[in-house]
Amino acid sequence: MLRILALILTFTLLMDDAKAQAPETAPDQEAAPMTPLEQRAQDVLMILNGEANGEEVFAPVFLDAVPMAQVDEIARQFTQQFGQAIEVLDIEAKGDTAGIIAVRMERAVGQLNLSVEGGGAHRINGLQLLEFTPTGDTAETITADLLALDGTVSAYFGPLDGARPVLALNPEMQMPLGSAMKLYVLGALGEEVAEGKRAWDDVIALNTKSFPSGQMQDWPMGSPVTLHSFASLMISISDNTATDQLIRLLGRQRIEDYMRSTGHSEAALNTPWLTTRELFLIKGGSQESVAAYADGSTEQRAAIIRTLEHAPATKDEINAKLAQGPVAIETVEWFANTSDLAHLFQTMRAASDEEAFRIMAINPALPASPIKKWDYVGFKGGSETGVLNMTWLLTDAQGRDHLLTLSWANPKAAVETQTLLLMAQRIASLPQ
Repeated sequence: MLRILALILTFTLLMDDAKAQAPETAPDQEAAPMTPLEQRAQDVLMILNGEANGEEVFAPVFLDAVPMAQVDEIARQFTQQFGQAIEVLDIEAKGDTAGIIAVRMERAVGQLNLSVEGGGAHRINGLQLLEFTPTGDTAETITADLLALDGTVSAYFGPLDGARPVLALNPEMQMPLGSAMKLYVLGALGEEVAEGKRAWDDVIALNTKSFPSGQMQDWPMGSPVTLHSFASLMISISDNTATDQLIRLLGRQRIEDYMRSTGHSEAALNTPWLTTRELFLIKGGSQESVAAYADGSTEQRAAIIRTLEHAPATKDEINAKLAQGPVAIETVEWFANTSDLAHLFQTMRAASDEEAFRIMAINPALPASPIKKWDYVGFKGGSETGVLNMTWLLTDAQGRDHLLTLSWANPKAAVETQTLLLMAQRIASLPQ
């Protein structure tokens, strides 16, 4: 699976330390001219609104790393969510050439790191989007924006105890999960630890490999690794090799049984339970072999899986195939609806060892503003071409668990991670 890159939405290249302090303004000075930092802060408004001349505003070293087309695309996604940039509200200077600026947009206030050259034209050489705090948002406006996305979208935000959700869109629709399926693997492992069958510090030798995302595909075979490390890498950086190692350890049947125990409403969609490598090999094969798996019975699918390693597709062949566009995302994937994910978290809370939740919290994938509302934030997302899922377990100050999950599938084109992450930030900022 492609790793969801969902920590902070940034484009940045900071070149100067900018440690000098700004000179004080004389008491009798009525209107000091704007500093280079203040002037470029005004240019940020034009950047966000897609009106900036890149060569005049940005230093060459910045544009070498981040082309103007990429800057414009990121700005487009932000204004699509939050409206036009209106004014600079504040500048917290960190010297003459760097600071944090606050920008008011139509439906949010943004915080950005800004740095400029120390001399010459004082062009921008660093710009980092820290976070945007939505203002005046409602579940209705967010739902309308979700419905405007190309493809199919499902979303849910509400307490796990069955109380009325804050937002629900196509909640019963089975959606592809991508690497969010790894929550089921974590749940099964956490349950076995809680039952005393395994321990987080159990060490096993690495004996399987998958394709990226992740790191462990490059580790030597036989590397001794704890179950805690496998699980942490699986969740925090979506390591596919770590995932397949745990599936192999627990057993395919064990994962399938665990999925059914959570009350999954259509468990047959995920049977046999695929490893990440198997999914890649199926999708990297011929159109005929993909169709055979998609249309096959459980027994026929199992038979196909047994043949995958006879003449496996190469990494280059798989990448070339997926680069052409979405491949069988409606049939060859892992699936769940919002109720299934809610039941999964309820099962985990009841039966998984507490360490599983600390592992889920390693990468919360939300900026500070919505995170500070919650006592606990656990996350796992997943993606492939045309597929994106983001799922959070959120616990409020009263100890009440909430599910926030969004899924977006488009069988005709890739989907935008930043767009859905901004939607999630807006939803998480709504009052419960």
